Amino acid sequence: MIYLKDSGVYSLIIKSNKNQKIKVGKLGRVNFKKGFYIYTGSSLNGLRKRIERHKRKQKKLFWHIDYLLANKHMKILQVFTIETRKRLECKLNKIVSSLPGAQILIKGFGCSDCRCKTHLFYFNEVDLARPLLKIK
Repeated sequence: MIYLKDSGVYSLIIKSNKNQKIKVGKLGRVNFKKGFYIYTGSSLNGLRKRIERHKRKQKKLFWHIDYLLANKHMKILQVFTIETRKRLECKLNKIVSSLPGAQILIKGFGCSDCRCKTHLFYFNEVDLARPLLKIK
């Protein structure tokens, strides 16, 4: 991954290997289903470091996503970035929310500074793969 600017928005494709409850800061203990999640975030100063931080299991737990990613059954499969200095996180999140099969399991996850319902969407395996199957 090459970053021309160190500022942008991103989506993480995360896989959960099992159903589980994870404590997520002030949200408390939250049920996470086995399957896939897409989390949308931004870093308008330090995009590369933010993504590297997300990939580490050992870190100070600060953001909601930190609690999720510190869990041994959660794995980042792919990172998609858009290099920009504009605040496009909620627009990218809206696109993710419109994907077939997108489900909100945890209201308020990762969106304490905006009006979105969540920045984490759940997909079962079939729903996540469906758009890819249409590519020819």
